[in-house]
Formats: sequence, structure tokens, C-alpha cells
Amino acid sequence: MPIIVDEVVISVEVGNASSGGAGTPPAPDAERQALIAECVEQVLEILRQEREP
Repeated sequence: MPIIVDEVVISVEVGNASSGGAGTPPAPDAERQALIAECVEQVLEILRQEREP
């Protein structure tokens, strides 16, 4: 029985200084954007692989 995913919600928290969870300084914007782009690419690749017959 195939599983159909109608919606995928991805939530990423890169740094959270307000809750005391920032052990390292936040990454510069360019590094943060590169990390987010890589995560999105990996998720899209997994979804593509699941769609293949």
C-alpha cells in the first residue's frame, strides 16, 4: 500500500541564545544559508528517491 505525502513541514533551529542553548557563537549568515541549502537539498533528494518506482 503506497504512502502519499501531501505536505512536508521542515523546521530547523540553528541557534537559540534566548534559552541558553548557544554553546557556540552563531554562524555567519553565509554559512547558515549554506547549511540550510544543504539540508533542503538532502530532503528533496530523499523525496525524489521515494517517488521513483
